[in-house]
Amino acid sequence: MSKNLAPILKWGTDKKYKKVEDFLLRPSVESKAMDVAATVLADIRERGDKAVIECARRFDGSNISIPRMRVTEEEIAEAKKTVDAGFKAAAQEAHKRIVAFSKNGMRDDWKMATPKGGMLGEKFVPFDRVGAYIPGGAAPLASTALMTLTLAKVAGVKELVACSPSDKDGKLNPYIIYALDLAGATEIYKVGGIQAIGAMAYGTKTIAKVRKIVGPGGPYVTAAKRQVYGDVALDMVAGPSEIAVLCDSSAKAAHVAADLLSQAEHGTGSEKSLLVTTSIKQAEAIRAEILKQAQLLSRRGAIFQVLENGMLLVVVKDLNDGMKLCNLFAPEHMELIVKNPEPWVKKVVNAGALFIGEWTPESVGDFAAGPSHVLPTGGTAAYFSGLTVEDFRRRVSLIQFTKEDLQDVLPVVETFGRVETLDGHARSATIRFE
Repeated sequence: MSKNLAPILKWGTDKKYKKVEDFLLRPSVESKAMDVAATVLADIRERGDKAVIECARRFDGSNISIPRMRVTEEEIAEAKKTVDAGFKAAAQEAHKRIVAFSKNGMRDDWKMATPKGGMLGEKFVPFDRVGAYIPGGAAPLASTALMTLTLAKVAGVKELVACSPSDKDGKLNPYIIYALDLAGATEIYKVGGIQAIGAMAYGTKTIAKVRKIVGPGGPYVTAAKRQVYGDVALDMVAGPSEIAVLCDSSAKAAHVAADLLSQAEHGTGSEKSLLVTTSIKQAEAIRAEILKQAQLLSRRGAIFQVLENGMLLVVVKDLNDGMKLCNLFAPEHMELIVKNPEPWVKKVVNAGALFIGEWTPESVGDFAAGPSHVLPTGGTAAYFSGLTVEDFRRRVSLIQFTKEDLQDVLPVVETFGRVETLDGHARSATIRFE
């Protein structure tokens, strides 16, 4: 096996380590994808459905047509018959857990009294129409259907739109259809890639414009989302998957290797897997397991691409340095597998989701635990958070003053009006007492 596969390196805070620095500096959005997305989005804005169909044929090889874009009730019924009982049970269990977590995450409307008898507060209003992107090309991510629209449904959104790429026959994966129907989708379209983002952002004759787009995707979907920001609201930059594992010698090498490989199989080629350990012996054992286990997985081609270009095994002198490196990486998923994890949990500041202890593999977050698996990537976990039920609601401030409240703050209003040369602002308050 080549030493270029999952290389082992040392890192510390004493000097610069170029290979590690290069690994950390991945772009949140690829420049080539931005250029392609700009061209496609302009075409969709100009020509609507016709451009969407042409792009689906060009990029996805699909023979989809405008009348066949929307999934019909008959297709939903057929998907329910096709999907096996085991998946139905698994999807229903995951859905139940996601609903429970989302309900617990909702904020209540609240009010407080002002000093002179008035009221301040906040109320939360669901979006009326949202769109979710469900990847279905390299891997049919039925779980993403549950991890997006379930939250929107709990939040009270009425119109739940989903887009996912069809196959060459213009059909959508039945497992994705089943999961979307379970999550509460009211409209499902067989459209993927940049064209799906453009259709939902700008609206076409077939797909009406949404208020917000959520969901992960490859480099081109991520680039498209970034460029439609402002035309619609967005959740975050959620591109190719990544994982960091911080461990000591107590972690089982086979388990850590399996976890690192789990995020390497998505198939975009831009995935990242980072191991940080305090033991060179541990790193060597994990690397041996990675190379052995990689041969056993069905997506070997995609995995070996990541082993060569997107996986790094780093040895540090202690867990303090290891934590610094993980926070610099700001991973989408972070696993903490050490003897006594509790003190270290507080030190994790840049991660989309944190998985604590040897019995919490990242895959439970992808499929079953409850929090959404739509998480920030490309280092954006340093300033974005993962998708939550509150992403599907808007906050409205409530302000109700009495005459006495207004009189109480009148000097404040007048002073800011004077300093900011906005006498019209001040007069709108003072006129009430003339």
